[in-house]
Amino acid sequence: MSSVLYSISSPSSAFLDLSFASVPFPEYKTAPPILKPPPQPLQERHPKRCVSAPYSFSSFSDMEASVGPTLYPLHRTKTLHLVRHAQGIHNVEGEKEFSAYLSEKLFDAHLTPLGWQQVDNLRKHVRECGLDKKIDLVIVSPLLRTMQTAVGTFGGEGYSDGINATPLMVANAGSSNRPAISSLNCPPIMAVELCREHLGVHPCDRRRSISEYKPLFPAIDFSLIENDNDVLWKPDERELNEEVAVRGLKFFKWLWTRKEKEIAVVSHSGFLYHSLSHFGNDCHQSVKSEICTHFANCELRSMVLVDRGMIGSDPATTNYPGKIPHGLDLPSDVAEEKHLGKAES
Repeated sequence: MSSVLYSISSPSSAFLDLSFASVPFPEYKTAPPILKPPPQPLQERHPKRCVSAPYSFSSFSDMEASVGPTLYPLHRTKTLHLVRHAQGIHNVEGEKEFSAYLSEKLFDAHLTPLGWQQVDNLRKHVRECGLDKKIDLVIVSPLLRTMQTAVGTFGGEGYSDGINATPLMVANAGSSNRPAISSLNCPPIMAVELCREHLGVHPCDRRRSISEYKPLFPAIDFSLIENDNDVLWKPDERELNEEVAVRGLKFFKWLWTRKEKEIAVVSHSGFLYHSLSHFGNDCHQSVKSEICTHFANCELRSMVLVDRGMIGSDPATTNYPGKIPHGLDLPSDVAEEKHLGKAES
């Protein structure tokens, strides 16, 4: 599998190549050339002709090595909107004293009142820029703080006109002091364990049983989670950063199996940082830093995931074959070579 991530906001064509990721992480390769030079320069085939190059490059190799725009077929891409959860009670206590992360009082940490203000602001942004109309699916880590952030940001408006629908979150779920959040007119939200925070040791990163979550978040899809209880979290063993990165790579590969083209992912700082930080070494430094830095609470970054191999199974929906009805359409440069070839023979 060969795929890359682009930052949507960056004008550069620099990318993160997931096909080169492994543990231990090797030195990264450069992308294969996008344009191939002709087998023989046009001037050598026709020395009397003067050809002005449309590029400011002295050679094709210069062009291949440059950092500039790159084209990919649209149907071989997915758009990802990566979000870190809003402020949780563990963020506040951990800022005061790191040992607080070991406290059982922070088990499955929920959002703070400030965190809910952050969610409201992100929700407003998502609607102002039109993302709420584009996203096909929301993937969320199955912990209170991430699910609260996901439903608060991407959930439907309040109930109206007597329409009844299963709520995404019931009132006051997870000590939220918030009204119920509707599932009307919003993308489906699915819980996936691959995008959880570091596993082990810290109780704030241990989840409740799925049977406890379902009454709190009735419209979230938990069908991909195999075990009711949290069998991944270990009290005496903390997941290594490299292991989180491997899990992140597996998660991005799994996203390729989804039919949805525009997906939001609500996850955690550690998961996002370590999953992305080993990529972008062949990018301009500003692009790498845009992708591979820690997320702030409730920060959203949009990326493009690109299939550079042959794994893309979705057909192009907007491509049109042309030449209908059929007629003569030999391009001028091909016609030139065709007629010159006949003359030489």
